[in-house]
Amino acid sequence: MIFSLVIWVLGLALLLLSFSKDREKSLAALKVAWKSFRSMALPVLATLWAIGFLLTFLSPQTIAKMMGHEAGWRGMILSALVGSVVLIQAFVAFPLAGSLLRQGASVGAIAAFVTTLVMVGVMTAPLEIKYYGKKFALWRNALSFFFALIIALLMGAILG
Repeated sequence: MIFSLVIWVLGLALLLLSFSKDREKSLAALKVAWKSFRSMALPVLATLWAIGFLLTFLSPQTIAKMMGHEAGWRGMILSALVGSVVLIQAFVAFPLAGSLLRQGASVGAIAAFVTTLVMVGVMTAPLEIKYYGKKFALWRNALSFFFALIIALLMGAILG
C-alpha cells in the first residue's frame, strides 16, 4: 500500500515538473500514454476476466492434481505447453502464477509456465517464420522449450 502511494505521488510530482518545463510536450506525452492505455485496456481486462473465470472453476485440488508435486513431470510439461500457447502479458502472468502457487501448483510447474510464456511463442511463430525463416523459428522455439524445462527443473529443485 505504501509503495503504491509513493509511486503515485512520485509520478504526479514528475508530471507536474514536466508541465513546468514544457507544457506542449507534456500534453503530447499524455496523449500518447492515453492511446497506449486504451489499446491495452480491453485485452488486459479480457485476460484478467478469463483467468478469474478459469480459477473460479478450477478447485485447489484440481490445480494441485494437474500442476502440483504429485503431478511430477506431467504437470511440468502440461504447464510448459500451456505457457507456450497462451498470449498473456508478464504483468498479468506473475499474479496468475502467484495465485496458482497458493492453490497448490508446484514451483517447477509455475517456473515452466512463466518461462515458456516468455521464451516460446507458438502463437507468434507465423510472424517469426515470416521474418526469420521456418528453420530459425522452429529451432528457436524448440530450444527455448527445452531450456525452459531445464530452468523449471532447477527452480523446482532449489525452491520446491
